[in-house]
Amino acid sequence: LLGSPSLWRHLQPARSSHALHRTPRTMALSKLTLAPARALMRQAARGMARKPIVGGNWKCNPATASSLDELVSNFDGCAQYLDKCDVYVCPSNLHVALVKDSFKPGIKVAPQNCNFTGCGAYTGEMSVDQIKDMGMSTVLIGHSERRGEFGLPTPKESNELMATKLQYILDQGLSCVFCIGEPLPIREKGVDAVLAECANQLEDIVPILKSLEDKSRVVIAYEPVWAIGTGVAATPEQAQETHKGIRDWIAKNVDQTTADEIRIQYGGSANAKNAPELSAFPDIDGFLVGGASLKPEIADIVAAISAAK
Repeated sequence: LLGSPSLWRHLQPARSSHALHRTPRTMALSKLTLAPARALMRQAARGMARKPIVGGNWKCNPATASSLDELVSNFDGCAQYLDKCDVYVCPSNLHVALVKDSFKPGIKVAPQNCNFTGCGAYTGEMSVDQIKDMGMSTVLIGHSERRGEFGLPTPKESNELMATKLQYILDQGLSCVFCIGEPLPIREKGVDAVLAECANQLEDIVPILKSLEDKSRVVIAYEPVWAIGTGVAATPEQAQETHKGIRDWIAKNVDQTTADEIRIQYGGSANAKNAPELSAFPDIDGFLVGGASLKPEIADIVAAISAAK
């Protein structure tokens, strides 16, 4: 479909007797409107179509186990899109075992964290060995709320620790959602500062990404920290600019294959309202959803990106 001449004709600016009288502003707007679709077509033509992926992060919710059935049912509507979009859910650690077999087949459950090694004298930790034994295949790590955003007098999880965890996850045969992002003071300095911060969080995993054969096993979740849970999302243009910058950095510092194949999710107040517009951009491969994943609208978010890609 993406390569069909009829679709190309549909996307081209209409030619008419007024074509010669279009203003430069009108022509610029036409190009801006068509840019995401044309980029998707070029991507598909190169055989690099990436399967979208949407995750729901329940964080430390809900307060009562009796609420779990309702939250699980919110994902029922996602099942019809699984041929077009991967879906995973990150329940609170206490609830993982209670819900891991409750979702529709194909919807994965991913713990929100893991330790850096196997079982042993690691009070309060969860090992990947335990996660794997329970039949789960994906782990989320590096969320900003674990990288120091709690504001507590405890050490934040370092980039070196994130790389150690990622290697451990992959060595055990599991997949990883690897979170990165910038706080508001860095965003206010401009996109170059944002990309420098994202690069800083990725540098330690460059050797891991280079050696990884199946690039789909690592998903990068880009979350502007200032947008998480605030209701203020990055504009679609800001999100695309940052996602493209991350992908370009990966192409330069890892390799082009990894850049073409790795999936980059957007997080930070993603919801059913902004998902369709965000999904139209070629470097946005999905969403890591917080508050909206506790509501029925999570199915609308999955539907939006499934339709767009």
